Amino acid sequence: MAIGDIIVGVDIGTSKVATIVGEVNNFNQIEIICMAKQKCSGIKKGKIIDEDEVASAIAKTIQDAEDEANLKINSAYVTIPGKYITIVQNSVVKEVKDKYAGISAKDVGTSIMQIRDIEIPEGKVLIDIVPAEFILDDGKITKDPVGSFSANFTLIAEILLADKEYVRKLTSIFKKAGIEVDGMVPNTLAERNLVLDTNELNDNVMLLDIGAGNTDIGVFEGEKFIYTNTIPVGGDNVTNDIALVLNISEEEADKLKRQYGLALKSFIDNDNEIILNTYKGESRTKPIKSSELIEIIEARIEEIFALVNKDITNQALKPRINNVILTGQGITNINKSDVAGKIILNIPVKISTGRLISTIKPSYRTAYALVRYIAARPFAKTVSSSIDTKLESGILKNIWERIKEFFYT
Repeated sequence: MAIGDIIVGVDIGTSKVATIVGEVNNFNQIEIICMAKQKCSGIKKGKIIDEDEVASAIAKTIQDAEDEANLKINSAYVTIPGKYITIVQNSVVKEVKDKYAGISAKDVGTSIMQIRDIEIPEGKVLIDIVPAEFILDDGKITKDPVGSFSANFTLIAEILLADKEYVRKLTSIFKKAGIEVDGMVPNTLAERNLVLDTNELNDNVMLLDIGAGNTDIGVFEGEKFIYTNTIPVGGDNVTNDIALVLNISEEEADKLKRQYGLALKSFIDNDNEIILNTYKGESRTKPIKSSELIEIIEARIEEIFALVNKDITNQALKPRINNVILTGQGITNINKSDVAGKIILNIPVKISTGRLISTIKPSYRTAYALVRYIAARPFAKTVSSSIDTKLESGILKNIWERIKEFFYT
C-alpha cells in the first residue's frame, strides 16, 4: 500500500451502483472518505441492457461522492462479473540480476512483465496479473521474494482475460459518465480478503456471492484463483416467484421473503397463518400458511445451488473444493440457506464470518472489498485513482460550513 493513495471503487450490480472512495492511512488501512449508491436497472442477468441507464447511475454516485468529499474524481476501478473472465495459469523462471544482493523489486517486476507473454485468444483482452507464489531455487515458497538470496526464482501467476466486447462496453459507459477506468476486478477476487477468515484464505474454497440478480462463483486453492463464473439467478428471482405464485405485488413478496425467509420447509417451527394484503384475486386479501410461502423459497434456493453444482461438476472442480462460503444480499437473510446448500452440493457450506464483513453496510461490501483489494496489490508502485481537489473557493466554503456547524448547531 502507498500511504495517501486515494482509490475509487465502483460496483455495478443488477439492482444498484455503489461507489466508495477510500484513502490509505498512516497505518496502511483503508479509511473511507465517502460512499454513494444509486438504483440501476440497466443490467439484467449479468448483461448490459441499457448503457445510458448504467452511465447515469455511475455519474450520480460519482457526483454525490465528489460533493461529499469535495474532490474531483477522474477515474475509478470497477467490478466485473465472473462470466466474462477466463483465468490462465502461467509460470516463468527468472534469473536474478545480482544473486549476492538478493532478489530486487525490479527482478520481481520484470518477471511479472514476462509472465504476461501468452497467446491471447480472439475476443479476449488481458485485464490483470495475479501473482500466486514465488518458488526460490532451494524450493522455498513465498508470497514476497524481495530480499531473499536465490540465483533464480519461479513465479506462478494467474493471468485474467476478459471478454473484449464487455470491456469495450464498460469503458464506453464510464466515458459517458466522465470517468476513466483504472482497472477491472472480478467480483469474487475482490471479495475474497473481506469475506473469508484466516483459515479459509489458505484452504480450497468456493466463494458464492448470491446477489439480487446473479450468483457469482469464485474457486480458490489457497492463494490461487482458479475459476470464476456467473449464474444469472439471485435473490430477486425468489421475490418474483413469491409474487407470481401467490398473485401479490412485488413489494409484499419482498417483505414476506425478508420476514419469513427460510430455505427449508422441514425447519418450520410454527406453520402459522399469513394474510396476503395485495392479493390480485377476487378478494383483496387471502390467508395462506407460512409453509406455502417457504415452499416457494425452498424451490428457488434449491435451483440456485443445483445450477452451481452443475457448473463446478462440469468443470471437474467439485472434488477439489473443501468448503463453500456464502455471501451476498440475495441469500444471507434467508435462514438455513447454508444447510440447503450442503444438502445439494454435498460439501460443507457456511455463511461468511470474515472478521471485516460486519464493518461495512451490505450494499457497499463489494465496492469496499474492491478498494481494499486494489490497495493491497503487491509490487504496485501506485494504485491511486486520478483525483483533483476542487477549487479553493469550494474548500473555503466547506471549512466555513463546518465552522458554522460547530458554533451554531
